[in-house]
Amino acid sequence: MIFKDAGQQHTDAVLEMARQTALEREIRYVAVASTRGETGVKAARLFADAPARVIVVTHNVGFKKDGVLELTPENRDEIQRFNAVIHTGTMVTRGLGTAVKEKFGGFSAEQVVAAALRIFGQGMKVCVEMAAMVTDAGLVPQGEDIIAVAGTAWGADTAAIIATAPSNRFFDLKVREILAKPGDF
Repeated sequence: MIFKDAGQQHTDAVLEMARQTALEREIRYVAVASTRGETGVKAARLFADAPARVIVVTHNVGFKKDGVLELTPENRDEIQRFNAVIHTGTMVTRGLGTAVKEKFGGFSAEQVVAAALRIFGQGMKVCVEMAAMVTDAGLVPQGEDIIAVAGTAWGADTAAIIATAPSNRFFDLKVREILAKPGDF
């Protein structure tokens, strides 16, 4: 599915496609990016009766503002009510390299990888990052095919099937299939 534009208006269609694909292909894990939790709640509700486990991946604490988690307490409670897992962690392409760049200037290897992934769209960058993050956290076995769902800004407009690997083996990740993405981003 290629969308003419990017944005949250595609969230419901992307989540439904992810659900159908997970059911048809017996994929056991679906990682969903969610900043404040709205997309995570939608995914948790939609997959409540499906065998696939939803892992809602949030920004790390202080991503935008020191000491603040952007996921709202109400959305956290609702996600957990539907038995989805919440993972809050540092994005693979944003860790120490970003801190070094902000303090001393220049660029980091992480930022080069992020920029290269953005060639396929912001959502694809996040999908790939999440595949490593959920593996790092021990929430998904290494080498497992997952469906990763992310967006360009808010909501979801991108989904892919990705074979997982931990961040220290980042280049072992395999994007097996792009299910949805914006064509014009």
